[in-house]
Amino acid sequence: MPSTASRLPDGSRELVLQPNGSLTQEQARLFLWLTAGGCLAIALCFTLQGMWPVLPFAGLEIGVLVLALRASMQHSRHREVIHVSDDTIHIERRDRGGIHRSQFTRHWARVSVRAAALPRHPSRLIIESQGRQCELGRFLTEEERHAVALQLRQLVGGMNASPLL
Repeated sequence: MPSTASRLPDGSRELVLQPNGSLTQEQARLFLWLTAGGCLAIALCFTLQGMWPVLPFAGLEIGVLVLALRASMQHSRHREVIHVSDDTIHIERRDRGGIHRSQFTRHWARVSVRAAALPRHPSRLIIESQGRQCELGRFLTEEERHAVALQLRQLVGGMNASPLL
């Protein structure tokens, strides 16, 4: 979920983008324990009635739930920090692959939203300058992506304008 650009003490601006993670670690753990407990209780009831194959499938179901929750929690830790100063744009992306940094000269940078090549695919929010580009906000919805693009265009400005921070 995008945030507003905050002003830093040195006069520059910083915009932080991160996915909308609806569960905290504790909430995810509680959800897992309650769901697994209910699933195992039901499976044990069926097992006691002689339907023993239900129990291994319940264990498999819980295992898949653990993997899905783990992937969801890892995805919610992704973060992109865009730091716009008078001269440069620094982008720091933290995801499963580690920390990736990009830097662009602000005067030559251009913010664009490119339409998807295929129908029903998301557009791409791009910052590009001097033949290099960086995609931002892959986890954003279309509306959020366009709102962030508008906000970044105001912060970065065009090649003929240098807006005040």
